Amino acid sequence: MSTPKPTAINLHKMSRKLEITFDNNENFSYSLEYLRCFSPSAEVQGHGPGEEVLQLKKEYVGIEEIEPVGNYAVCLHFDDGHHTGIYSWETLYNLGKNMESNWTSYLERLKEAGHEHSGK
Repeated sequence: MSTPKPTAINLHKMSRKLEITFDNNENFSYSLEYLRCFSPSAEVQGHGPGEEVLQLKKEYVGIEEIEPVGNYAVCLHFDDGHHTGIYSWETLYNLGKNMESNWTSYLERLKEAGHEHSGK
């Protein structure tokens, strides 16, 4: 089974959300903080298991540009200067499907590292 592909990508700057509708009629509304903290870039993910870099204080990050990458991905240019993550359709779909568990895990990692989440 092939990965669903986006049919619509809408940036909502005021609410800091990126809404994506896929061709299987699933729709996800991602906070920009979530997308920034789960960037597929080596800067965030590291170069192997256990090398992930915990992202801090990204509650108010915005997106300045959404750049298409071929027919398979987008590069999100965040206003904190980060723009090295290539978000494939598969990555975006999986981030949407696993949003709740990913976010819970992220908040637990923050707490374990002695940081508080100051956002919503």
